[in-house]
Amino acid sequence: LSLQYYDDTYPSAKEQKAFEKNIFNKTHRTDSEIALLEGLTVVYKSSIDLYFYVIGSSHENELMLTAVLNCLFDSLSQMLRYDGSGGSTPGSWGAPMNVEKRALLENMEGLFLAVDEIVDGGVVLESDPQQVVHRVAVRGEDVPLTEQTVSQV
Repeated sequence: LSLQYYDDTYPSAKEQKAFEKNIFNKTHRTDSEIALLEGLTVVYKSSIDLYFYVIGSSHENELMLTAVLNCLFDSLSQMLRYDGSGGSTPGSWGAPMNVEKRALLENMEGLFLAVDEIVDGGVVLESDPQQVVHRVAVRGEDVPLTEQTVSQV
């Protein structure tokens, strides 16, 4: 659904596709959460019909990669379980649930915003899901300049 490469390890789309297929084939049937593949550290998590991967060099700290993965997963889980009542207090969140493909497809902008808040150019900026959810909510409330009233400008 969404990919973000931060270096030129796999410069062409064909190489990227082959790498992604290789990762999926090696990880989709295992219960572990970490793998070493092609000299890279891969941490991953599955949820119903989705797989989430965070990949770093073999020199990266596995715990930090796992923190990034958990932050992304928990942020998306919180954003997608919102009950829509219009409130933004902690009591307005629905019961915990897994992230599903259909819900994620309907809210792809939230995924892109969450990734932007967590990582920028391969540098980890945030690992607290509550902060990510808050920042995405604030960015989501931004009204385009052309739709603002004079008092909002």
